[in-house]
Amino acid sequence: MENILARALGQDESQLVAVEKHGLLGRLLGRLAHEIRNPLSSLDIHVQLLEEDLARLAPENRKPLDSRLEIIHGELHRLESIVERFLRLAGPSALDLETAEIPKIVTHVCELLRAEASTRQIEIVTQIEPSLPPVIADPVRLTQALMNLVINAVQAVGKNGRVQVSAARSATGDDLVLRIQDNGPGIPADKLEEIFDPYFTTKPEGIGLGLWIARQIAVAHGGALRTENAPVGGAIFTLSLPLNRKENPGG
Repeated sequence: MENILARALGQDESQLVAVEKHGLLGRLLGRLAHEIRNPLSSLDIHVQLLEEDLARLAPENRKPLDSRLEIIHGELHRLESIVERFLRLAGPSALDLETAEIPKIVTHVCELLRAEASTRQIEIVTQIEPSLPPVIADPVRLTQALMNLVINAVQAVGKNGRVQVSAARSATGDDLVLRIQDNGPGIPADKLEEIFDPYFTTKPEGIGLGLWIARQIAVAHGGALRTENAPVGGAIFTLSLPLNRKENPGG
């Protein structure tokens, strides 16, 4: 059944599983965020009412309680930040689609990160196929996805490392393919899919959201994000985008 469905939708089985898995996680995170937000709002209101009651006390009686109220406000703010993060993880907001030039996005991202990479003695190189057609995409979100992938590659390699970012049409000509390849240690075979789970990380830097967000953005564009280990060592991340997407579909 899964193979038939995959062929019918024009996707391979592994991509269907990834989309379903991330869709389910997104819905769960969104539901959890809303369930937490309701009692948080109630707590915030009652803390404000409590402050009004305490304001009627004499200053010498109120002062010892101010520090406790400050802690409560701080913790409420922290919980609200966690809820906002959950809502962002639930999935990219509606894409702002327009005609996007991939060479410009690749050049922009690599130029932004090249100085930081240089301090780590890491070289960032680009390889862009001439005369690439534009794609219908959200350039802001696409820049974010590519930024996350290049940062991930820079963090993965050691000194004297190398990260190559390439852009080309797929063999069929139906997709535009971005490849981010590094010469780092690669990814354990049993973690090739797990690395896209939220908060999963094997590095001391970051909190494990970059790859999750990058895949969410790819899927929102009707594309895909996959990874594999290169035969010569290091990891390869491949982000594909359909070239036949219509601008502002249904609008």
